[in-house]
Amino acid sequence: MSRISVRGYTRMFAMILMVLAATLACQAGSGSAAVPAPAVDQPKAATAAKQTAVVAGGCFWGIQAVFQHVKGVLSATSGYAGGTVKNPDYETVSSGRTGHAESVQIVYDPSQVTYGELLRVFFSVAHDPTQLNRQDPDEGTQYRSVIFYGNDEQKKIAEAYISQLDQAKVYRHKIVTQVVPLQAFYPAEGYHQNFAALHPNHPYIVYNDAPKVANLRKEFPDLYTGK
Repeated sequence: MSRISVRGYTRMFAMILMVLAATLACQAGSGSAAVPAPAVDQPKAATAAKQTAVVAGGCFWGIQAVFQHVKGVLSATSGYAGGTVKNPDYETVSSGRTGHAESVQIVYDPSQVTYGELLRVFFSVAHDPTQLNRQDPDEGTQYRSVIFYGNDEQKKIAEAYISQLDQAKVYRHKIVTQVVPLQAFYPAEGYHQNFAALHPNHPYIVYNDAPKVANLRKEFPDLYTGK
């Protein structure tokens, strides 16, 4: 069932009033102070260019919203990756039968932001990488944590970073983020694109996703852009 049609609005508003402040405080503690910069990364490019990264970590609304506010990101598109069905749609992906994860394709300028810096944001404020097949209130393999690498360099950086964070015991639990090759990315339906920006008062956005963007601004002021 759709998040849009099924979320209990009355119950959600009550939850917002009771726990939003606690959520903000909890999430603020997982920012850059706790998540170090990657020891293995690519240097910033000498000239402007376009490169692509694809990640998944729960509902794509929030992941897209976070990366739309990262300096050097040219576009962030919600979609589906990691499954076996061509041209999937939201309803079939939500069934869990296609193998896809709700994902975000990030097109960025490597002269402004590195792949490793994008991953630092991903692990710091965009989601919790220790939750297996779930994120926030959403459960199922379509909400799993994944880095879909496009080349060997991205794979090396991602795997090294996960190892670095695990060895440093940054999180209480082991990181469950998968690092797998990108086979295909399918953009989601139009009504999913820019959802957080277009519906800032939606209860799901207020409770789950707006705090992530707020934490990005707080923890990464040099990377945050208010666009």
